[in-house]
Amino acid sequence: MSLGTQTRTTGQKADAALATPYLPLAPRRPFPYEYAILAVIVVAAAALPFILPAAEMAIAVRVLVFALMGIGWNIMSGFGGMFSFGHAAYFGIGAYTAGFMLVEFGVSPWIGLIVGMIVAVIAAVGISYLALRYKLEGAYYAMSTFAFAEMLRLFVSGNDALHRTVGFTVPVLPEASFGMFQFDAGSPMYFWIGLVMVGIALLMSIVFLRSRTGRFTLAARDNEMAASALGINVLRYKLTAVALSAAITASAGVLYLQFYMFIDPDLGFGAHVSNNAIITTVVGGAGTIWGPLVGAVIMAPLSDVVASFLRNPPDQLAFLAGHGGLDLLLYAVILIAFVILLPKGIYGTIWNKVKRK
Repeated sequence: MSLGTQTRTTGQKADAALATPYLPLAPRRPFPYEYAILAVIVVAAAALPFILPAAEMAIAVRVLVFALMGIGWNIMSGFGGMFSFGHAAYFGIGAYTAGFMLVEFGVSPWIGLIVGMIVAVIAAVGISYLALRYKLEGAYYAMSTFAFAEMLRLFVSGNDALHRTVGFTVPVLPEASFGMFQFDAGSPMYFWIGLVMVGIALLMSIVFLRSRTGRFTLAARDNEMAASALGINVLRYKLTAVALSAAITASAGVLYLQFYMFIDPDLGFGAHVSNNAIITTVVGGAGTIWGPLVGAVIMAPLSDVVASFLRNPPDQLAFLAGHGGLDLLLYAVILIAFVILLPKGIYGTIWNKVKRK
């Protein structure tokens, strides 16, 4: 063996040793049991419309919207390590794109869904490329995402073509239509369609995490310098996570629009939308596959309970009525408590304890 060949071999072994702490964070292919768990969850949840009262189905659909937002945020911030305060931008882009195409041109929301996801991906990759290209990291990157979402909210609020602060109201059809993504009030179709969307999002999350792309994304998250030294194109893999995250979050916006049949700048791009995505994932377990789903099951009903409580507080707390922002204050307290007491979230904490046994 020549000296040059021996040197290259030694260098390759050294690179492999450096890669060891990072690249095996996930196996190359999804575990069969993860597919099985996903199938069981989807099949079991599909039976809920036959069990839950009609009044509870609205909360069930809200859980699915929260789950989509959480899954989207988790891919970018949990797996990718790019903390985002501005996921409302992609939620709003999805909802507004579908709403604009439907109201102004009568285009099916299914086409609006695809176009909205594409527009969200382009916007997300564009803003993230600029931020990462110029080395915005940590809090600076997070603030850039918040600024982008707020910029979109202000732009939409002042744009005549987008109906300014009035927003879009979905026209009511004389009869249910799958092609126009509109069904009778109380129809389980909204839930079943949302459930399929969540199932696909979870499947994408599993495949991404267990793929080569996901492994390199995790490596870049845990040690960007080491990943770059090993020849990993950090920017490329981070932008891949950003694109996937934006597409899933945009789909949540379209589901919200079609179920509630209304969207405006605050509902689409408001800070509370980003907060819901963050707190859902943190409560469930950021950086895990099932954490966002667990968080959605907890936070979506809680958000309705809090909103109802603040609208009609008991007589002893009547002074709370009419004070905006109290729900955000409560969510901030919950978020801080989880970060301090359960930094890995509910699912992450339980899973870690199970693995130790």
